[in-house]
Amino acid sequence: MTSPIITVSDPVHSSELLTLIPRRGAIASLGLAAMAGVGMGFDQSAFAQNSSPVKPSPTPISPADMGWDPAAKQYVLPPLPYKYDALEPHIDKQTMELHHDRHHDGYVKGLNKAMAMLAEIRSGKRDASEVKHWSRELAFHGSGHLLHVLFWNNMAGAPDGGGQPSGEIAKKIDTDFGSFKAFSDHFQAAATNVESNGWGILALEPVSGQLMVMQAEKHQNLTTWGVAPLLVIDVWEHAYYLKYQNKRKDYVAAFMNVINWKAVDRHFTAIVAATKHG
Repeated sequence: MTSPIITVSDPVHSSELLTLIPRRGAIASLGLAAMAGVGMGFDQSAFAQNSSPVKPSPTPISPADMGWDPAAKQYVLPPLPYKYDALEPHIDKQTMELHHDRHHDGYVKGLNKAMAMLAEIRSGKRDASEVKHWSRELAFHGSGHLLHVLFWNNMAGAPDGGGQPSGEIAKKIDTDFGSFKAFSDHFQAAATNVESNGWGILALEPVSGQLMVMQAEKHQNLTTWGVAPLLVIDVWEHAYYLKYQNKRKDYVAAFMNVINWKAVDRHFTAIVAATKHG
């Protein structure tokens, strides 16, 4: 998605962000950045990997936990919040290793390069005609990075993964979709039928206050500006091909068994609270 990059690239903490921009304008422009801007409500207390200078925190996820190193002024690869094999048998260890350590890391590196090249264009070191190319790279890699952070954090192994939601997100799903089954069928159909590579997304649209099931092609295309993604599933082939080959529908069904609904609920309530008090 294209909307998050503008806000998250500036390492502003949540309290500062919400006081810098008027409520209605801010919420309409946050997009994926809402995850960092309000503090994404995930439990960061038990990270298993150590691939990033960003340290886990027991508090709601901050811009730093989202993969921004303020000292280096660069994006970094955040560690997984569990071991590589934690999602077995639904998502295999080898896929998790390759997906996180290589593919996600590639988006981080691509995002940093796009930022650097755009800075060189502004300084006159590169020709302004390159803006179009590097802006596309920024949207692609930046959206890929931020969506992956959310993806890792809205999954969990047993006993926290799977089942049906509870709390405020459960009530909201019933209100906006009629039932959990209606939502689940819609979400799985959207994810399964993404054209080529992309994502299935459950998002909060802040103007109406409604939940929406959406598709994203690549990472950044088909965006509805201003929405805050709550739950995402990566349906690029690298997310499932080793175990499921071309059976995307089976992978999407298996993903339902690893959704960390408690984390999704914390994320949802954090965003709603910020929109009320912003």
